[in-house]
Amino acid sequence: MKRVVVTGLGVISPIGLGKAAFWQGLTSGQNGVGRITHFDASAFSSQMAAEVKDFDPSNYLDKKEARRLVRFIQFAIAASQMAVKDANFTINSDSADEIGVLIGSGIGGIGFLEEQARTLLEKGPDKLSPFTVPFMICDMAAGYVSINLGAKGPNLCVVTACASGTHSIGEAYKIIQRGAAKAMLAGGTEASITPLGVGSFCAARALSGRNADPQHASRPFDKNREGFVMGEGSGIVFLEDLEQALARKTPIYAEIVGYGMSGDASHITAPAPGGEGAVRAMRAALKDASLALDKIDYINAHGTSTELNDKFETMAIKTTFGEHARHLAISSNKSMIGHLLGASGAVEAIAAVLSCQNDLAPPTINYEVPDPDCDLDYVPNQARKMAINYAMSNSFGFGGHNAILIIKKYAP
Repeated sequence: MKRVVVTGLGVISPIGLGKAAFWQGLTSGQNGVGRITHFDASAFSSQMAAEVKDFDPSNYLDKKEARRLVRFIQFAIAASQMAVKDANFTINSDSADEIGVLIGSGIGGIGFLEEQARTLLEKGPDKLSPFTVPFMICDMAAGYVSINLGAKGPNLCVVTACASGTHSIGEAYKIIQRGAAKAMLAGGTEASITPLGVGSFCAARALSGRNADPQHASRPFDKNREGFVMGEGSGIVFLEDLEQALARKTPIYAEIVGYGMSGDASHITAPAPGGEGAVRAMRAALKDASLALDKIDYINAHGTSTELNDKFETMAIKTTFGEHARHLAISSNKSMIGHLLGASGAVEAIAAVLSCQNDLAPPTINYEVPDPDCDLDYVPNQARKMAINYAMSNSFGFGGHNAILIIKKYAP
């Protein structure tokens, strides 16, 4: 089986555009949460989100496409262009057939769907846009990235709610590992901070209502957590066959060595009791990597800031790792960037890659009051310099979808 390495990173996030700004913001504890500006949220029970700021699609697309394309596709194209440039790779007629695209999204073009629903009700079916279907469906991010960059290899989309980005990277890893492509652009994208997107999660009572204090609303593993904060953005990695990367003499960030997944078969939104499904996914990833428990140094947690997720993820880590759980550093990027839904796992995998490369664990900010149910080391409030040879990145999605990646510091 071929070894698969990460050679390019692209990030559109609420704390910065591009890998350098994202990493600086993440390790300094920058908070990307504020009151919603995309629409008037005054009537909503949750009025805050982690919005992407200063994003200009015309920096990545021609003027016509920049005006026409919906936000989740714009994000994916921008992050993919960043990743290809970062990898110093040229997609041309010689390489196009062996370069694939696998980009997930949990909700896709929900904003455009809202607009067209209003048009249908107010003006009738004849006024609907011919782009309604292609701008609504989740797979169009992968399709447009392929068109924009000319990548003609395997092209697909994973939709597993908040596990979409992690599943996408894991499946792309397997595609390269078995020799079906030389390289893959993989990750997730999401732009769901819209009235319907926010309102739906409010109706599900999943969001924090700390509207008077948005910057302290996302507080994973803290006893006073009471819901997640929505975010938006995209994370794309350029994965390639190690032999190709070495032949190109390109810098290598890290290596993907393990991927595990499972289904809870329990509940449509709540995690399985005790995190049982997460345990099976973590064990599957460790088995795939042929790795002993005590080799994992750091876990980039799903860490949503909801009561059940944080409690059950903690239980799952303790069940999986036993005594070694007490020696793990664990942190949640969602404390700073909110929950990017289908893009979260991809952006967090990029954070785990950079953690291995830099031997630095990002903090969990807003951690103030310890919870007896969450009693592990969550790297509270300050980044930590430490040796990170192996990192695990966890993602769990509505529907009981669990996905785990194991990332290794690159060594020839």
